[in-house]
Amino acid sequence: EDQSKKTPKRKIVLLMAYSGKGYHGMQRNVGSSQFKTIEDDLVSALVQSGCIPENHGEDMKKMSFQRCARTDKGVSAAGQIVSLKVRLIDDILEKINNHLPSHIRILGLKRVTGGFNSKNKCDARTYSYMLPTFAFAHKDHDVQEELYRLDKETLERVNKLLSCYKGTHNFHNFTSQKGPRDPSAKRYIMEMYCGEPFVRENMEFAVIKVKGQSFMMHQIRKMIGLVIAIVKGYAAESILERSWGEEKVDVPKAPGLGLVLERVHFEKYNRRFGNDGLHEPLEWTEEEEKIAVFKEQYIYPTIINTEREEKSMANWLNTLPIHDFNSSAV
Repeated sequence: EDQSKKTPKRKIVLLMAYSGKGYHGMQRNVGSSQFKTIEDDLVSALVQSGCIPENHGEDMKKMSFQRCARTDKGVSAAGQIVSLKVRLIDDILEKINNHLPSHIRILGLKRVTGGFNSKNKCDARTYSYMLPTFAFAHKDHDVQEELYRLDKETLERVNKLLSCYKGTHNFHNFTSQKGPRDPSAKRYIMEMYCGEPFVRENMEFAVIKVKGQSFMMHQIRKMIGLVIAIVKGYAAESILERSWGEEKVDVPKAPGLGLVLERVHFEKYNRRFGNDGLHEPLEWTEEEEKIAVFKEQYIYPTIINTEREEKSMANWLNTLPIHDFNSSAV
């Protein structure tokens, strides 16, 4: 106790990976304990390991805590970054991890500048979305279930549609609570594509990657939901252009299950402080191996097993006919 009181606090970032199933997102809601979040478990581990005093757990401002991305309910992360002030105790990572469940891990730690804020200093975020390929089966003439296999032409069409999102668009239809004239609804997407399909436990999956400056709540799930609706034959391609206009368009939101925060990018910060002799660049090449192992162990099996048991994508696809893609949504 006395020892830790003498240890000065330092600003650091932690590289986190977690499987989000069963959690109400990343961000802690102090006072509503029935909705468990990733940060509830993290803060408790920080207190128990002696990195932060107990009262900092109640008031996270005291440790200048900031998460890079506020992942939604059920969403996982392989490369989430949080910044905070801690006492740099010995074997700090091991001690924090000892107090965390196995599906939440701290994989790395770096010292950063005193004014560093992981949310404001982040200049891009990369997400992936893993989905069973039968999501792209045409509603009228393809096998709808697990026997479906994605052909080259359909994959090309999916990628052509995903690439339409690149650049700056008004995404007010891809989130709630934002009007068409809200300047913050304009977002910049750097890349978006779907990789080659692969089979796990007799079901074919594919992974969509998207890199953007920042995303609004539900934005990625709605971007993917709309492309699925077009490829399945429920909506016309022209709906994409319409959705960036001022009218309200009914955009379906794909399930949260397959979404993973892959990595966050600090290019500007790295250029400025990464080689100043005092701070390290925020890059995690040495941790890549640990990240890959964590995904194979906790993230992918959770997505695959939950899909098999709870049929989250299959059930969601059944709701697509309810949407009205032709008229303006009321």
